[in-house]
Amino acid sequence: MSIKAIGAKVFARIVTQRIKKWSTRPVETQEKVFRELIAKAKDTRFGRDHDFRYIKSHEDFAARVPVRDYEALKSYVERVVKGEENVLWPGKPIYFAKTSGTTSGAKYIPITDDSMPYHVKAARNAILCYIAATGNTDFVDGKMIFLQGSPILEEKNGIKLGRLSGIVAHYVPPYLQKNRMPSWETNCIDDWETKVEAIVDETVKEDMTVISGIPSWVQMYFERLQKRTGKKVGDIFPGFNLFIYGGVNFEPYRQRFESLIGRRVDSIELFPASEGFFAYQDSQKEPGMLLLLDGGIFYEFIRAEEFFDENPERLTIGQVEKGVNYVMIISTNAGLWGYNLGDTVQFVSTDPYRVIVSGRIKHFISAFGEHVIAKEVEQAMQLVTAEQGIKVREFTVAPQLDVREGELPYHEWLIEFEEVPADLSAMIARLDEEMQKQNSYYFDLIEGKVLQPLKISAVKHGGFNAYMKKAGKLGGQNKVQRLANDRKVADGLKDFLV
Repeated sequence: MSIKAIGAKVFARIVTQRIKKWSTRPVETQEKVFRELIAKAKDTRFGRDHDFRYIKSHEDFAARVPVRDYEALKSYVERVVKGEENVLWPGKPIYFAKTSGTTSGAKYIPITDDSMPYHVKAARNAILCYIAATGNTDFVDGKMIFLQGSPILEEKNGIKLGRLSGIVAHYVPPYLQKNRMPSWETNCIDDWETKVEAIVDETVKEDMTVISGIPSWVQMYFERLQKRTGKKVGDIFPGFNLFIYGGVNFEPYRQRFESLIGRRVDSIELFPASEGFFAYQDSQKEPGMLLLLDGGIFYEFIRAEEFFDENPERLTIGQVEKGVNYVMIISTNAGLWGYNLGDTVQFVSTDPYRVIVSGRIKHFISAFGEHVIAKEVEQAMQLVTAEQGIKVREFTVAPQLDVREGELPYHEWLIEFEEVPADLSAMIARLDEEMQKQNSYYFDLIEGKVLQPLKISAVKHGGFNAYMKKAGKLGGQNKVQRLANDRKVADGLKDFLV
């Protein structure tokens, strides 16, 4: 065992003890974070506008600070972008994480001296928790690849900006730099398809031990490797034993990954975003990801079914329940206050507090009041494909209301298969059965003959990538929207159907 591996095990024990200390005192930990955030920001423009000096409790905060999304907070962010100091957080941000907004064009999410270390620490601690849980350090001396955006940063009024993954690339610790791939030059390539080919060139003769990235884009990398060599990824990289991912649920991709790799490898799920690093998988045995209650972020939760009410109840960590779909609201040491991230979560444990990401509050299907969420379609797909031995590359779901006279509307599942089943009827029947089991509203609509059972449209090989490329969203941190209440994605895939 190398010195690095021995050191990693020792450090993992120390870090997991620290995690246990705060995770066993969740309410106290969050109260401490809340007090520190309010105290530090009370003299900012936002703090003065919202009477932070009079805030002594969460009730005071909820009364003074409304829930906002980026659009509602934009007037403050624009002042920061123009170079004004002490607006949302003391001083100026050190970065803007630039993301694509749906209605506002580019979004500039501030990252501060206070918030940046938590992004780095959380990613590190996720790996250390894995080491502590498994004892596996075989990967620490091998080559590691992180599929991410370009690390080239622009500048706006003295503040650097870029994709979050590109910003984080500047914080890879020295002891990993020697093992890290791809090269800086390759990482700087903007065109994703060109970049993936360059990464294949650099890595095909190495023995990668850790591979990290959004599953859909790692899948593309694996397919290119297999096409180049004719071998399974696990044979190309015999030392590959850890996959780290975030951004989407891995389970719908698992079968395809195992087919490409030739075996199952351990995985670690992360829940990072430009707005903060919220959770990571701390156990290989228990479901969900540990919510990071000591990471400079104060959390509030609103029941998803109440979110669009006039005055929904804002709950703190000690008030949440398992199995309920919550919209997660954050206030952070980057200066986001009562901020609606857009993600919905469910708690799978409250000792400690572990979550799964159940979807997006705006990403659901409720054309007839069914309120189908991402977790439900992903769980149905995972179960049915495993049962029937079907391999799926990618999929999305949308309502179809434009039907022939006398026909009922339905949910259209647009699926890119590894190989389209000769008879889709068995898959359709089981998917619909599972959706009815999971969602009582959907069951009632099928039973009441308001909806007909779902239909499947097969997408050509490479169709989702072609659609993403056409939409200008190929690679980087972009993900296929799993479901929507409109047909924007579904109609965009029309040109790529079998």
